[in-house]
Amino acid sequence: MKTAELEFPEDISNMLNLSEEEFLLELKTLAAIKYFELKKLSLGSCAKLANMSKADFINLLSKYKISIFNLSKEEINQDIYNA
Repeated sequence: MKTAELEFPEDISNMLNLSEEEFLLELKTLAAIKYFELKKLSLGSCAKLANMSKADFINLLSKYKISIFNLSKEEINQDIYNA
């Protein structure tokens, strides 16, 4: 596992009422959600980034109303047409 140093203003974690550790964990989790939403990383890779099982990550995505099905409208329409 790689590590990285991240600088952020001290008041950010205070404004969010989070400890530094909680803030960094939330930041990783939100990055994983966004990478999945943007189709930059797979579900499994994003779950690893968020330190979660795939099932837990899927549940998290549902809380943010993000579908686990990465099909575009056109791909869905094509599937319907081909059915």
